[in-house]
Amino acid sequence: MLNDKLQRYLEEMVPERNDLLMEMESYAKEHKVPIMEIEGIEAMLQILRIKQPKTILEVGTAIGYSALRMVYECPQSRIVTLERDAERYEQAEMFIAKSGKADQILIIKGDALEKELEVKEHGLYDVIFIDAAKGQYKRFFELYSKYLNNEGLIITDNVLFKGLVFEEEIDNKRIRNMVRKINDFNQWLMTHEEYHTVILPIGDGVAISRKK
Repeated sequence: MLNDKLQRYLEEMVPERNDLLMEMESYAKEHKVPIMEIEGIEAMLQILRIKQPKTILEVGTAIGYSALRMVYECPQSRIVTLERDAERYEQAEMFIAKSGKADQILIIKGDALEKELEVKEHGLYDVIFIDAAKGQYKRFFELYSKYLNNEGLIITDNVLFKGLVFEEEIDNKRIRNMVRKINDFNQWLMTHEEYHTVILPIGDGVAISRKK
């Protein structure tokens, strides 16, 4: 949402990550694996540093990048994370094993919409992070918010979808449908009677929701 010069400035201000995380960032760029944008994840991590959650549920592991970022910043936490793509699941296992943090991160393989019982076994959760299929955000939220602690937070990435949420005309039908679903989710979330929500215009748009 920022202009290019300001975005580059902010990205350059972020301290370098450790060698493993830099390797993961390079892998994600080379193989076109979507990971959270740097300014978005830095904002999320600052919130987690303040909250210091003990239990985190992540919907959408990808290669395990955000899970590792979270566990590095919250060393007392345990993370349960869901990934349905077999190749990304294997990459996440490999990177997490290399990190030495495998005892703190449990990867559940399968569709997040079908793994509620396994997730429930490890709840309640202090933080739920949603970063998976954008068209299913509302279903993910409804399915797993019941396992959020009373003082918990739900963090949702990509809610501004590269700024397309405020474009009136989008030629590509698939993208137009995706934008409509994200807009519907944002409207639903911002008027949810059980949550206070703010959308931060950083990264690809990050929504922070807290129980009322």
